[in-house]
Parts: sequence; structure tokens; C-alpha cells
Amino acid sequence: MKRALLFALLLSACQEELAQNTDPLPLTPETVGHFCQMNLLEHEGPKGQVHLDGLPGMPLFFSQVSDLVVYLRLPERSNPVLAIYVSDMGAEGATWAAPGVANWTDARTAHYVVGSGVEGGMGAPEVVPFADPAEAQAFAAERGGVVMALDDIPDSAVAAPPSAAATGEDDYARRLKALADKPEG
Repeated sequence: MKRALLFALLLSACQEELAQNTDPLPLTPETVGHFCQMNLLEHEGPKGQVHLDGLPGMPLFFSQVSDLVVYLRLPERSNPVLAIYVSDMGAEGATWAAPGVANWTDARTAHYVVGSGVEGGMGAPEVVPFADPAEAQAFAAERGGVVMALDDIPDSAVAAPPSAAATGEDDYARRLKALADKPEG
């Protein structure tokens, strides 16, 4: 009886799940962006990281906050999101060229300046995160844009439709016209 009770206790202890650490990780020279696979320290502007259930110590990093927002809205995500962090661009010492390696703030409570016209690390329009709403308002007053919450950022602000040049449509149309104009024979 004692042996069975001991076995049951050991089995239940083994099944007890440990909580996954979701503290933000600092950027390092080895940190690469999830989409671009490029070193994040080589790109300007704010960054992001997403911690997924079942992937302890291995958050997905993003070279632009707008990329992070796009990722969060993808239906193809395989694991539930546990935590989301973005660079606090109002943190002491944070600049566009060097946004900081450890000045993370919770993305769900951050305040974002949308439509300011600034470009992120990959050259696309960027939404700019701040922990302090007053810092976000000051940035918007200086650079333009509006302050909003993460869930209020419109898709059009982070995932603009590709241009015809980027998709090759112009080249396709040119080649199709050349074929149509080519004399038969």
C-alpha cells in the first residue's frame, strides 16, 4: 500500500507542469528576425519579441514592430502566444539608431504612434511603441500620426499591399504585351 501511494505521488509530481519563463530576453549579436533572418542589432528602429507556449527560452524576434503585429494576426500560428514585448522608444537612452537591447515593455499595454511616416529597420512604415502615453503623444505631436492601442492598429498600417514593382506585375505585363505584339511566324 505504501509503495502504491509513493508511486502515485511521484507520478503526480512528474505530471506537474512548470510555468514557462516569459521574461523578455535582451538582444544579442546572435539575435535574428523571424521573417528576415537578419541580425537585429544591425537595423534601426524598435524591435519586438513574442514568447510562444511550448518554446521556452526561444522567443521569436522581429526587426520591426509592424512585422510583429502582422505575425500576431496570422492565422497560421502554431502555438498560443504567452507574452509579447516591444522596444520602449521613450526609455532613457533609446534612439532610432540604437533603440536599446533590453528596454522592453509589454506590447499589450504599450501606446503606439501610427502613421508618423517613420520607417523601421527593414525600410517599411513603422508603428512606434512607448510605455508612457505622454511620450507617445509627444512623438506624435513632433512627427505626426495618432496614438493607439495594439488591437486598434489597422491592418493597412502594418501590411500595406505590395506595389506592382515588388510583385513583378509590371515586368509580367511588359513581357505579355511583347508576346502579344510579336509577329507570328
